[in-house]
Amino acid sequence: MADRTISLTLAEISTLAAAALVRAGASEALARSLARAIVAAEAAGKPALGLAHLPDYLDALDCGRIDGRAEPLLTSPVPALTRCDCRGGIAQLGFDTAFEELVSKTRIFGLTVYASHNSFTTGELGWYVARLAAEGLVAFAATNGPALIAGAGGTKPVYCTNPLAFAAPRANGPPLVIDQASSATAFVKVREAAERGGTIPEGWALDAEGRPTTDPNAAIKGALLAFGGARGANIALMVEVLAAGLTGANWSLDAPDFQSGDETPGAGLFILAIAPQFLARDFETRLARQLERLSADYGVHIPGEARARARRRTGGSGVTLPLALFDSISSFRRR
Repeated sequence: MADRTISLTLAEISTLAAAALVRAGASEALARSLARAIVAAEAAGKPALGLAHLPDYLDALDCGRIDGRAEPLLTSPVPALTRCDCRGGIAQLGFDTAFEELVSKTRIFGLTVYASHNSFTTGELGWYVARLAAEGLVAFAATNGPALIAGAGGTKPVYCTNPLAFAAPRANGPPLVIDQASSATAFVKVREAAERGGTIPEGWALDAEGRPTTDPNAAIKGALLAFGGARGANIALMVEVLAAGLTGANWSLDAPDFQSGDETPGAGLFILAIAPQFLARDFETRLARQLERLSADYGVHIPGEARARARRRTGGSGVTLPLALFDSISSFRRR
């Protein structure tokens, strides 16, 4: 028998998520911020980082891995740098708190850096850069978390999936948005395969003994592999230096598990925002023409367009999700 499902509008998803987060011990501000990011992930066609990821946050609030009452502490060591101590809370609230000032400073100075630490894992990384692109800025972001993937030549987890994201505005169209992990696949896809009793493709992971595996349960106990072998692992190391080294966050090797225990992973988030008009006044028009040429004349897939289509679709028809997930969220209560 097919799994039962339920359809919700984006507004209903926001209400559902925020209410569950408050019941789990989140402040109103934290609940609003995280609900906004979850809705954005669902709208962008990334359900694994939307409501399906919400139980991780609810459990973390309940067990103390997220301090639901934490208020981000923002400092500015020099005008073009913003540093955020999330104080054991969430990265989304820190970014929301700093957002208007970050945009304003970038328009004044031409570029700014935002660096946060001491947070739970950051969720959909593309959400951060896409919001800056909507303000006419070019943005690059990198984040880390608990160790999940092996380094070049190694068999034990030393880096998180260490994603990086990039967004740029274009005239008369959706922004270019690139969001990808340094691992061969996202950890949530391996976990999904384990939950449904499936297998994973070769080249995704190693088991606890360092042997290649297609068993997602063995992969969870072992290590994910970087995409492209040593080249992908080098990118993961680069992200680690930006997201943990420069921000003062936990190195992935030192980050507590985001799924168990009562300690925050202490993840880091690094964002570089650039005002393109200081370098090329017609940047958005030039980018639009180039992306159109790549797509129309060379058949190139343009990241960000599928995201825009998903937003239009979900804005009108809403989102369908498993009834079991809806029930678990709507009935969540603190232990």
